[in-house]
Amino acid sequence: MTAPSHAHHHGAVEPASPGFDVGHARAHADVWAHELSVGYDGGVVLEHISFAVEAGSLLAVVGPNGAGKSTLLKVVAGLLSPWSGRIEVLGGPPGREARRIAYVPQAESVDWDFPVTVRDVVMMGRYPGLGPLRQPGADDRRVVEQALEQVGMSARHDRQIGALSGGQRRRVFLARALAAEASLFLLDEPVTGIDAATQEDLMDVLEAQTRAGKTVIATTHDLACAASRFQRVLAINRTIIADGPSSLVLDPEVLSRTYGGHLLVLGGQTVVLDDAHHHDEPPRGERHYHDERRRP
Repeated sequence: MTAPSHAHHHGAVEPASPGFDVGHARAHADVWAHELSVGYDGGVVLEHISFAVEAGSLLAVVGPNGAGKSTLLKVVAGLLSPWSGRIEVLGGPPGREARRIAYVPQAESVDWDFPVTVRDVVMMGRYPGLGPLRQPGADDRRVVEQALEQVGMSARHDRQIGALSGGQRRRVFLARALAAEASLFLLDEPVTGIDAATQEDLMDVLEAQTRAGKTVIATTHDLACAASRFQRVLAINRTIIADGPSSLVLDPEVLSRTYGGHLLVLGGQTVVLDDAHHHDEPPRGERHYHDERRRP
């Protein structure tokens, strides 16, 4: 669970920080942040963020383009240092427990022409635990095969990653995260641009991980998926707008405060106008799994 739930109070969604019990949240959280602010050369992206995510949570992070969703994942992953505030991840500073974290960036960040097979990509999830000069062993291969089976990609293990469909690619990168046997999954838009059947399959896999005590934090533009398949939601737009049960994403007031002018009402239904393929900042200089590869 995130801590605490912020629901309606006299017609308004209360901001997260004033009711944030720092001590209790910190003691029970896989991820804990207090008054966190972060940005890039272009200026602040997130400010005064306070939240906590308990082990076994399935948390959706929602918000418009540039709201700071991807940035938040990078801070938790230890890839980006905050400007101010405090954050602890798996009981220590971000990055200290990197081997227990599986971070999957947006699909657009990947060089699809890079000549690796599906099995190669999934095996990369095992590399952090191998140590210098170690080769993958029988246990590593077994874990990789299990991960491929979990996401339904065993039959395509020898395909080049760029030859796959969008949904198949998402399955492979989730398999890589599973192969890492991580405690914390950080997934940037894992269900964007894929067919409904693949989305349901991937959410089934993520739910199974949380039942096993793992923690999943995923950004998403799919509010219907956030409401129906996630336990909790963190709605952000530079700061936390709402933090609580996933049903909050269906609340018109929460949507209005989160997305502002990006909302359109059609036939009584509220529609979010937003482009899912977007980073919080220009991707220049960003480095991903294939930049520092080690081949088995």
